[in-house]
Amino acid sequence: MQSSGALLWVLLAAIVMIVVLIVRFRVHAFLALIAACGLVGVGSGMPLNTMLESFQKGLGDTLGFLAAIIGLGSILGKMLEESGGAERIAQTLLNTLGEQRASWVMMLVGFIAGIPVFFEVGYILLIPLVYVVAKETRLNLLYLGVPLAVSLMCVHCMLPPHPAAMAITHLLGADVGRVILYGLIVGLPTTMIAGPLWIRLVAHRQAEPWQAAFLEERCEARGERVLPGFWLTLLTILLPLLLMIGKTFASALPVGSTLSVLLSFFGNPLVALVIAVVFAYWSLGLRRGLCMQDLLGHTQKSLPPLASILLIIGAGGAFNGILIDSGVGKVLADSLTRLDINPVVLAWLVAGLMHFAVGSATVAMMSAAAIVLPTLGVDSGYSKEIIVVAIGAGAIGWTHVTDSAFWVVKEYLGVSLADALKTFTSATVLASVVALLLTLSLAHFI
Repeated sequence: MQSSGALLWVLLAAIVMIVVLIVRFRVHAFLALIAACGLVGVGSGMPLNTMLESFQKGLGDTLGFLAAIIGLGSILGKMLEESGGAERIAQTLLNTLGEQRASWVMMLVGFIAGIPVFFEVGYILLIPLVYVVAKETRLNLLYLGVPLAVSLMCVHCMLPPHPAAMAITHLLGADVGRVILYGLIVGLPTTMIAGPLWIRLVAHRQAEPWQAAFLEERCEARGERVLPGFWLTLLTILLPLLLMIGKTFASALPVGSTLSVLLSFFGNPLVALVIAVVFAYWSLGLRRGLCMQDLLGHTQKSLPPLASILLIIGAGGAFNGILIDSGVGKVLADSLTRLDINPVVLAWLVAGLMHFAVGSATVAMMSAAAIVLPTLGVDSGYSKEIIVVAIGAGAIGWTHVTDSAFWVVKEYLGVSLADALKTFTSATVLASVVALLLTLSLAHFI
C-alpha cells in the first residue's frame, strides 16, 4: 500500500488522465473512466484480481439498479416527443400567459417537458416552438432560446429520473423523493433568475435584423395534428415524480401500516416509472388512436441512444468502487476533512471543475460523487440529499465549448461563438452559483 501522499497523487493523475483523454485525444468517456480505474488500481498497489473484482462489482451494482430505470425514463420521453405533448404544454402556456411573457413560457416549458427527456433531445424537440414564437412576436431568438436551455440544463442535472441525477442519488444512498423535492425547491428559482431575468440584461428583446432570414429558412410548414390534452400530458410527465415523492412521506406514517406499505412500493423508482410508462402508453398513445405496433416502434427508437449514457454511468460506478477498495477514498476523506471545506461547497466545486474540464455534466457528476462519497462517512451535518443537489448545481455551470450542449444551443439559435458564451455560458455559471446559494440556504432548514 502506498503512502497517503502518494495515493492522492495517484488520484490527481487519474483525474488529469480523464480530462486529457476526453478533451485532447477525443477518447470516449467510458474508455477514459476505465483507464482511470486501471491507473488508480495499479498506482495504489491493488492486486490485479482484486482490482478486476472491484471494477466488476462497482459497475454491476450501479447498472443493476439503474439500467431498467433509465430505459423506462427514455420510453416516457419518447412518448412525450412523438405525441406532441411538449408542443401542447407550450401552446397552452403561451395562450395563458401571453406572448409578452414568452421568455418565461419557454423557461416553464423546458422545466416541465425536460423532466423525462435528455437535454439535447428536449432542446431539439422544443426549438421549432422558439422559431414560431420568435417569428410571430419579432423577439430575439436568444431571448427565448437561452431560458429554455437553462431550464433544461437545471432539470437534467438536479432532478431524477434523469440518468446522472438518479445515478448519484443511488451512489450516495440518498432518498430519491427528497432529492426531487429539494431539486424542485432549488431548481425552479434558479431557472427564473438565470433564465428570463438574466437574458433581459445580456440580450436585446427585439430580434436582430439577420434573424428574419434565419427564421424563414428554419420555420418549415407544419401540418395540423391533434395534440393531447394539457392536463393529461402534465399528469403523465409528473406522475413518476409524484409517486416517488409519496414514498418519502410514507416514512411519517406508522411502520407496517397498509398506506405506508403501498406508498413505499409504488414510490420505488422502478415501480413508479413502470406505472408512468403504462399510463403514457394509454394517455399519449392508445387513447389517441395508436395501436400496439406504433407503441412498439416508439419504444424501440427510444432505447439505442441509451448505450453511451449507460456505459458512462457504469464506468463511473466502477471508478467509485476502485477508489473505495484501493484506500484512495479514505485518504481523500481524511485530507478533505482536515482542510475544513464545507461539504456542500466541496461537492459543488468538484462537479463544476470537472464539467469545465471534460464538457460532460454526466461525467462530472459521476466523478464528483466518487470523490465526495468517502467524506460522507464523516459527520458533516448535511444530508446526502443536499449533497446530491449540490453536485447537480455544480455540474450546471461552465457549459462552454467542450460540451455538446453548448454547440446544440449555439447552432440552433444561429448566433456567434461570442454571443453564445456571453448569453448561454454566462447563464449556466450564474445558475450554478444561484443553485449553490439556494442549496446552502435550504440546508439550514432541514
